[in-house]
Amino acid sequence: MACSVIAPLPAAVPTADGLVPGFWAEACDHLVGRDRVMARLIPQFPGACLRSRGDAFTTLARSVVGQQISVKAAQAVWDRLQARLGVCTPQTVLACSENDLRAVGLSARKVAYLGELARHFADGRLNPAAWHGMDDEAIIRELVAIRGIGRWTAEMFLIFCLLRPNVLPLDDVGLIRGISQLYFSGEPVSRSDAREVAAAWAPYRSVATWYIWRSLDPIPVAY
Repeated sequence: MACSVIAPLPAAVPTADGLVPGFWAEACDHLVGRDRVMARLIPQFPGACLRSRGDAFTTLARSVVGQQISVKAAQAVWDRLQARLGVCTPQTVLACSENDLRAVGLSARKVAYLGELARHFADGRLNPAAWHGMDDEAIIRELVAIRGIGRWTAEMFLIFCLLRPNVLPLDDVGLIRGISQLYFSGEPVSRSDAREVAAAWAPYRSVATWYIWRSLDPIPVAY
């Protein structure tokens, strides 16, 4: 696969709660200066920012677990899965029986997806070290080739694990709902409408998206 070299970004900063983007302050200044909604929204969450666990498999596995269920339900299933496995790694997932995985609340389809993801990591078909030199679309293409990983999941990975600054997940229901409420007085919003609003956010569309999510739920979601 051909890889595009991306421009270097300020390094992620380690904290007690994970990695935080080195570009966050610059991104907030940019958004406040370019967008009237962001100028009101961002100051409502002082000191808050996106955080990464820095673990590619965990982020993708949590995304699979959380597909098509509420944040609260996804967290409950994930907590039971971790309790069952001890630590969630490709090896512990592959060593766990289908019945045991179903017992934590995973559907048969999600068990299959999680196993497929674990095999891609365990046998080396995925090389996370290479992703830092690849552009967003190249990573998305690699991830969506795995059964159970769609574009939305790949975009969540770019935001929550790799801390990519300019991802716009147009398939995300929360993003579309937030844009509707904040920019269109609750009127229905098309993907084209959302794309037009987000033009002012570039090159920090991930950051604006994160604040849109905060407008709907002040407690940050972590993958």
